[in-house]
Amino acid sequence: MALNPQYEDIGKGFVQQYYATFDDPNLRANVANFYSATESFMSFEGVQLQGAPKIMEKLSSLSFQKISRVITAVDSQPMFDGGVLINVLGRLKINTAPVS
Repeated sequence: MALNPQYEDIGKGFVQQYYATFDDPNLRANVANFYSATESFMSFEGVQLQGAPKIMEKLSSLSFQKISRVITAVDSQPMFDGGVLINVLGRLKINTAPVS
């Protein structure tokens, strides 16, 4: 299988679109479209979640009203199946809490 040569552009574009959707309260439910119904995985504070319904349940349970972030790096790696593994690094500020 071939590696996708556009992996860096795909990673940056995905991150931009994901957070634009997540940050808009009117669009946030559409974040589910970024996840596979059964095959997506997410780890949150040591808890592993599988599938879009479980991931969205967790994201919907978060209590913050406002979030801002400073993305310091988007590292994308090509996968042998043509996919892209994306790692986002940065800092978050939730409501009025300090950036951490």
